[in-house]
Amino acid sequence: MTEHVVWLSLGSNIRPRANLRAALRMLRLACRVECCSPVYLTAARGDSNQPDFLNMALRARTRRQPADFHDDVIQTIENRLKRRRVPGNRNAARTIDVDISLWNDASLEFGEPPRQVPDPDILRYPHVAGPLAALDPDYRHPLTGQSLREIAEALGTVGIRQLEKGLAEGSDELSPQGLVQVQ
Repeated sequence: MTEHVVWLSLGSNIRPRANLRAALRMLRLACRVECCSPVYLTAARGDSNQPDFLNMALRARTRRQPADFHDDVIQTIENRLKRRRVPGNRNAARTIDVDISLWNDASLEFGEPPRQVPDPDILRYPHVAGPLAALDPDYRHPLTGQSLREIAEALGTVGIRQLEKGLAEGSDELSPQGLVQVQ
């Protein structure tokens, strides 16, 4: 069975530290997490009457296919952490949001409704591109050929900042100090 490399983007603005830690613990049970990005504080977009987000990315390995990984792993985590989708408000506050950003070097669609990989948000939003670039700055976007570093630099840092040391008090899982290497 082939092992796949997957890059995930995570975000939360409801009890964000606790929910990011919980999602990371559950992901470690479902796949082999290799490393995590720093944590970033990001202004809420679309619905400014809510708290700021904490965002991060991670790189992992799995033997699952994208649709199975999404349905069996991501959906389970979002359900356990009580993710609620608000009809008509795609930008509502959330306990956790986990998205497949990249899958190997592939360009693909999976699921219903179809989800795209690479995630189109990589090219749109600093809170997606920045954490991914922190993980693998030289990784080339499968569609544009740009490095993640180039994409993140082009998007800039307006509305996003890397958090200072000490955010994840008592836990190096969410250390904002560079990459966290995971066994």
